[in-house]
Amino acid sequence: MKAALRLLRGIGGAALSVVVICGLWQLLVKGLHLDPFLTRGPLDVWRYLTDPAHDAERALLWQATRTTAVDAMIGLIGGTLAALITALAFAVWRGVEQTLLPIAMALRAVPLVAMTPLIALVFGRGLAAVTVIAGIVTFFPVLVNVSLALRAVPRSSTDLMRAYGAGPFSTLLRVQLPGALPALFAAMRVAAPLALVGALLAEWLATGKGLGYLMLASVTTFELDRMWAGVTIVTAASILLYTLISFIEQLTLTRYAPDQAQTL
Repeated sequence: MKAALRLLRGIGGAALSVVVICGLWQLLVKGLHLDPFLTRGPLDVWRYLTDPAHDAERALLWQATRTTAVDAMIGLIGGTLAALITALAFAVWRGVEQTLLPIAMALRAVPLVAMTPLIALVFGRGLAAVTVIAGIVTFFPVLVNVSLALRAVPRSSTDLMRAYGAGPFSTLLRVQLPGALPALFAAMRVAAPLALVGALLAEWLATGKGLGYLMLASVTTFELDRMWAGVTIVTAASILLYTLISFIEQLTLTRYAPDQAQTL
């Protein structure tokens, strides 16, 4: 029952976010008297997506959306797992953190647009390149947040575990990791839209598939209705991913860290 209420609350929050964004979008288009040839409002996008004459366009957008969704989800999951494993290694072996974290931060300073051609050269122009690019933008926020959360566990808790004879791995799994779960999910909520952006960037510059390439091609051919529909789909997908991760967070915290779960 509580899970269903959390899900309904998440859906309601997502729907409210969509309404607010659409309202502000429509006000900007009409209030600033933007050029109707170049700009579209949410009502224009809705009419475009629901017009029976645009069945072929909807099929094209749906196929591209599925491709981008797969690319982003694989990158998000892969980047999160890599960051979580790295953060756990940092927590156990401080020497590894002192050696690798500065290198990771230095790599993060390189613009992803500049790295994409190199990644495409190494991994090809298929799913592997998209996964790496989407995983990179996911990796760093998760790594930093989880690493800080693992170190922020109260000293009294780790001292108690040592007093009972627990080793560092047992302390990590039983105390530090549950305490870091809120930070992990907070980082994933931030990283989810970034994974979409990474997937779009890879599609623009590397694969020539998915919503990213379709939106770029639509701009060059002045298929602006299709381009604005793509932007709307990406925005809605970001909100949906945020809501889904929040729901999974509540279920996970209720099971493994009930004292940190939000109450209804």
